[in-house]
Amino acid sequence: MPSEWSLVMPLKRLSLAKSRLSAAGGRRPGLALAFAQDTVTAALASSLVREVTVVTDDPVAGERLGALGARIVPDGPRNGLNPALAYGADTVRARLPTASVAALHADLPALRPSELARVLRAARHHPRSFLADTAGTGTTVLAAGPGVPLAPAFGDASRERHRASGAAELELTGVESVRRDVDTEDDLRAALVLGVGPRTAAASAEGLRRSGASRR
Repeated sequence: MPSEWSLVMPLKRLSLAKSRLSAAGGRRPGLALAFAQDTVTAALASSLVREVTVVTDDPVAGERLGALGARIVPDGPRNGLNPALAYGADTVRARLPTASVAALHADLPALRPSELARVLRAARHHPRSFLADTAGTGTTVLAAGPGVPLAPAFGDASRERHRASGAAELELTGVESVRRDVDTEDDLRAALVLGVGPRTAAASAEGLRRSGASRR
């Protein structure tokens, strides 16, 4: 299989993103954008990544992530996460018919380029494969080799759905930064312990400053 992968990353409109970060309040859009920026930056720095396509209808996110080098594609289906990912993969293969394509969450702010490369290197050995999230119930990466449909089934219990669909589970150690997606405050604290990218670090520090000021 080719050594380079085209990644597809979905991103909701920032005003709707990360609804489970309830304590963040009005900072949620800024945090969601920071997560995505740090994820895109790390992904593009990975040795096995050719390009990152972000599927989003958010103009601010599109502008900021495009400036980092991502290819921005409007969400054509506008019918949720999985149709957006399938559509993004189709746009990649319309340009690169033999591309290896992988879906990647946009909320991996602790992502390490070398760990992502390990995951993608392991994925070369399977027509279609996935990496479970830290919780063990979801999926953070779904990979499909040349000519293989991505067939995303993200959402609740996606680990079991991807396994049932015939995708091979990548049982790797030492890739915690690729597994650590952020949906809740506890997830964010765990990502901060791992070490997040600069934009997430700055957005999180600002939140702590505001929280401290409000308690005085």
